[in-house]
Amino acid sequence: MTTTDHNQQQQRAIRVAIVEDDPGFLEALIRVVQAAPDMCLSGRAGSQAEGLAMLRSAPADVLLVDLGLPDGSGVDVIRAATLQWPSCSVMVSTNFGDEMHVMRSIEAGAVGYLLKDSSPARMVDEIRSLASGGSPISPIIARQVLSRFRLSAAPLTNREPPAGPPPLSARELEVLDYITKGFTAQEIAKLMDLSHFTVRSFVRRIYSKLKVKSKSEAIYEARVQGLLPD
Repeated sequence: MTTTDHNQQQQRAIRVAIVEDDPGFLEALIRVVQAAPDMCLSGRAGSQAEGLAMLRSAPADVLLVDLGLPDGSGVDVIRAATLQWPSCSVMVSTNFGDEMHVMRSIEAGAVGYLLKDSSPARMVDEIRSLASGGSPISPIIARQVLSRFRLSAAPLTNREPPAGPPPLSARELEVLDYITKGFTAQEIAKLMDLSHFTVRSFVRRIYSKLKVKSKSEAIYEARVQGLLPD
């Protein structure tokens, strides 16, 4: 493989960062990530302080975070990551399956939640799913989340009018503008000097904020909301 081919492969690889205080589990995760041909390890941390410091470096595409860190909660790392690495998809990997930890993690910005009964080898598939727009969640956690929403759902007559959609960030608007002009994710990645996984993460966030499921719907809704010229 030439140097150019190697660099291109590295550029296409899913950049994975890990915050995990269990040395054995951390090393197992690192091994499976480094063995995957479409992934590369971009950072590792064993504590909350190290995780927060890692966020000052180049962003990853996927960040795995344990919640029970020796010097604090991984939720704080998730919250900071959503601000400092807005294009990164965060997934919890933990032993904590109680409702409080689940809901705090999701509210902080996690889009995946796996208990450590998932093997490190299976985690590779979940990382790919997360990078391509999925939200891997352990079945028992998914049931908790659904139960929570069923219990908290109020009758329609008692509900407050829905708030306006969250505003798109400057980068999201830039991606949306390129989408409107017909560029593909790969082309947008080159134009913005990003990985196409990062671009797909932006697209996923745009769809979520606009409450749409396709490119044409996103363009239409953005114009209706005045985010794009008619």
